[in-house]
Amino acid sequence: MNNFDAVVIGAGCAGLSAAARLASAGRRVLVLEARSRLGGRATAFPDRETGEIVDNGQHVLLGCYTATLAFLSEIGASDRVHVQRSLSVTMIDRRGRRSRLTCPASLPSPWHLLAGILEWDALPWSDRVAALRMSAPLKLARREIAGDARAKAASPGETVENWLIRNGQTARIREMLWDPLALAALNQPPAIAAAPPFARVLGEMFGSDPTAAAIILPAVPLDQMYAEPARAFVEARGGAVRTGAPAKLSATPGDLQVHASGESVRVPIVIVAVPWFALADVFDAVPQKLADTVARARAMASSPIVTVNLWLDRAVLDEPFIGLPGRRMQWAFDKRLVLGGDASHLSLVSSGAADVVALPNEQVIAAAHTELLEAIPAIRSARVVRATVVREPRATFSLAPGQPSRPSTDTGIRGLYLAGDWIDTGLPATIESAVRSGHRAAQLALRQ
Repeated sequence: MNNFDAVVIGAGCAGLSAAARLASAGRRVLVLEARSRLGGRATAFPDRETGEIVDNGQHVLLGCYTATLAFLSEIGASDRVHVQRSLSVTMIDRRGRRSRLTCPASLPSPWHLLAGILEWDALPWSDRVAALRMSAPLKLARREIAGDARAKAASPGETVENWLIRNGQTARIREMLWDPLALAALNQPPAIAAAPPFARVLGEMFGSDPTAAAIILPAVPLDQMYAEPARAFVEARGGAVRTGAPAKLSATPGDLQVHASGESVRVPIVIVAVPWFALADVFDAVPQKLADTVARARAMASSPIVTVNLWLDRAVLDEPFIGLPGRRMQWAFDKRLVLGGDASHLSLVSSGAADVVALPNEQVIAAAHTELLEAIPAIRSARVVRATVVREPRATFSLAPGQPSRPSTDTGIRGLYLAGDWIDTGLPATIESAVRSGHRAAQLALRQ
């Protein structure tokens, strides 16, 4: 295990993107993953009855995920996603009314969003006009992203809900547009999540490029979308990726030593790319320079995601996904339209699912099925062949005001760097945040 230039601990989006970037630069990288499969909290596994590969939760990318798209391109996996031309989404409100928000790509951003909202018949005219009041905060968010220290789109102690109300957003437009976006991006209810990360997301989605808000869906299971291509990429360049290999790190001044599977290796570069709740477990003894970081990581609260998978005896949706605003299950994805097949496998997603995650499977499945039937009564004749529940109790870290501050990539210990969606990227816990942190860690390591 001594023929490597760097070790990456953790094989999720952050770890694999860091490893791929190091491998591109000619470094021989050893990736160690404690679990039996790659992907961390964005992975896939075989369903025990159907044998079908099932994602552990639906993940959606956006056109503004520049680092993620660069990562997929780097590892030769760009063809493993479906890319919308511009933001277009069908929503079914709580009364069962179906409508479609389409933002014309022919207009510059954010005018394409405002034009789409003005044409969106799901909203009364008073609610459509209210969207114009978001022009100023969006402009501030874009200036803040560009580095203007004086521009603050939102206050750190302000919730998303309060921020939207302060900016004149009505209850209807919040329910139909902003709340679903916030839940999807932040994985917490708008009444709980802090506003600045959401303002950052909107600033990136609705910047200068109208395609930045376009929705991108995996065209294959998550492990095949990025994890296995990244493994092949690293190994083709002299590296190795090992699963079922929990690692322990000894970090003393001038000496980084990694222990795994009964072996040890000394390397000049170690990137720790594990979730906040696993950071303390990586170290034999927590270095003094990291004591505060580890303490803050331990104090971070988590927010869950619950996914209900329904296998039906026939196809029921005519598009890859629909929004179900105002419900426990906010989105429904037809996996067969993405992955192919004759029947219908639906994934219904509940983000910020604190009130759902502890319920019995039967109750969660029944609630999801009921909400689906209420939204689309025409599918009542479809028979449920199989149903499962996938819980991720610690899917993301909490973004509630007052949570511990997020750490930087640089640990202050030479050669040791942190990566993960919870590192301070300015973004919420998204794949893009994870990949940006991975690229940042690799960049710092290569400078060393």
